This record gives sequence, C-alpha cells and structure tokens, in this order.
Amino acid sequence: MSLVAGSYERFIWGYSLKKSPKHSSPLTLTPLFSFPSHLSTIKSVAVSGSAAVSGGNDDTIKIYDLSTSSEIGSLHHSSSISSLSFYTPPSLSFPRNLISADADGCVSIYDADPFVYLKSVKVHKKGVNSLSIHPSGKLALTVGHDDCLAMVNLVRGRRSFYCRLNKESSIVHFDGTGEKFFMVVDEKVTLHEAEDAKLVTELDNGKKVLCAAPGANGILFTGGEDRSIKAWDTISGKVAYSIGDAHTARVKGIVVLSKSCDDSGENDPVMVASASSDGIIRIWDVRMINEGKSTPVAEANTKSRLTCLAGSSIKYFEGLRSTE
Repeated sequence: MSLVAGSYERFIWGYSLKKSPKHSSPLTLTPLFSFPSHLSTIKSVAVSGSAAVSGGNDDTIKIYDLSTSSEIGSLHHSSSISSLSFYTPPSLSFPRNLISADADGCVSIYDADPFVYLKSVKVHKKGVNSLSIHPSGKLALTVGHDDCLAMVNLVRGRRSFYCRLNKESSIVHFDGTGEKFFMVVDEKVTLHEAEDAKLVTELDNGKKVLCAAPGANGILFTGGEDRSIKAWDTISGKVAYSIGDAHTARVKGIVVLSKSCDDSGENDPVMVASASSDGIIRIWDVRMINEGKSTPVAEANTKSRLTCLAGSSIKYFEGLRSTE
C-alpha cells in the first residue's frame, strides 16, 4: 500500500505502508521520497498502482514512479491545478487515463501510458473545485467556483450537463458503485442518485468538511475543521462511528485503503489514512475503530502543512515510461 501527500511548502511526500517486525507496532509508514517538486503550494495528488501525480499553483503536473521513488516528467497547464484523478479499469493495475482540472474552469484528458495530452474541455465559467470519474471511465462530474455542477463526456471530450447549485460545492465524488454521488457544501454533505441527481439524504457535520472518501457498504468517511474523522451510514444518515481529535489541526485528506492480498495470500484489514495541517499522516484500522479504540496503527510526521492525500492498495511491480 502506498500514500502520497502534498504540502503548502511545495514538498511531495511518498510512503509505503508495510508490516513491521515489532510486535508493538504491526505496521509502519516507510518513506519512499521527499523533495520540493513544485514552485508553490501543491493542491492535489492522485495515485494508481506505481503511478502518482501532483498538481499545484505553479500550473504544473508532476509525474512519479513509485517503484523507483523518482520523478519522471511533467505536464503543463495554463493555470493552477485544482484536482487530479486517475481512471484505472478493474482488470488493470495501471491507469489508462489521467484527468485534471484547473483554475480556468477546464478539464484536461491525458493518456497515462505514456503520459500524452489528448484534449481540454471548457466546463465551468470559473475555476474547478473538484472532479470525480465514474467507475466506467466514460464520464466525470465536476463542481466549480461558478456554483455549478457539470458532467463531462470523457469519450467524446465535451460537456454534456451543466446546472446551477444553491451554493458553491467544494467536493464531488462518485461512490464505489457509480450509482450515487455526493457533494460537499461547507458543513453539509448531500448524497444523490447518479441517474437523475435526485437527493437521497443530507448529512450535517456541524463544522466545515474539507475531505471525504467513500468506503464499503454505504459508509462515507469525512474530515475537516473539527479535527475528527467520521464514518457516516449514508442509509440512515447518522454517524456509524467516529475518531474524535484524530489530529491536532484540520483534517485535509482521507484515503480508504481496501483489502488486498499480500504475498502469503492473506487479506489485510481495511485501513483508513488521514492527513492534517499538523503535518502528520495516520493509519487507522477500521476494526479497532468499531471496537471503540481510536489509536492509530502507524503514523509519520512530515513536519509540514499538508494539503492533500492520495493512496493505492494495488501492489506495483513495473516502472513507468518517462515523459522526458
């Protein structure tokens, strides 16, 4: 399992989650790399298999090969990068496409092997806040500073839907099935049917939500200004369980690491990773949280102000093709 985090200080951080020989600490976050990859703040990161990317206010996407812990190339935008996402077909361990969004309101599509620019689509009148790719890889949802929700046809490379919201949304994300999607507006999260955007339920976090990630069986993890991590049951609309004071500052990133088989054929438990402005990345065992135990099973202190987090539970063996 691998994690990548970005920071205000323009540093990128890469870690591998491994089993520890120490009985008191069964897991450890082993550093893969750390260097100032951008000229300014990193705003978004994405990971799939051995591929990782970061985007920042310097109008650049940096590409990394996790198998060699190295930066292998870069892609350039006309404005700062606000959101990044890979599309990886279920049958593959390597991404097929990279989708990016920027402050000009554009969504750009890239081939991911090798990384080649394909097309850009003007989607919003103002900057894009967030994007999410449907599990089919055929479309993406975006929300922007223009208080609108949009759908992009990734096959034809054009906007296919656009509507105004009551208020600006900061996050949009499909659930694991693609049958539903959720949006974040300040302290509230709304769950919608993907077919017609019909409202299913509304979750009130009390304080501003800064990050969210869907889990299994209708669970949605959120983190934000209250420094806690909450697992919402989207069916009942209530908090299933939570970690109070998971960090000493705002939670800026959450990643759900699903089950994966190790070399012995055993299944790892479901893990949730969180990153905060306090500079710390923590790993939580969901089984322990359900039992009322809120002690992280592993953590790493980057000593920087983290802004984003991405991860992958897919094991990687082969390197990437350089864009340089």
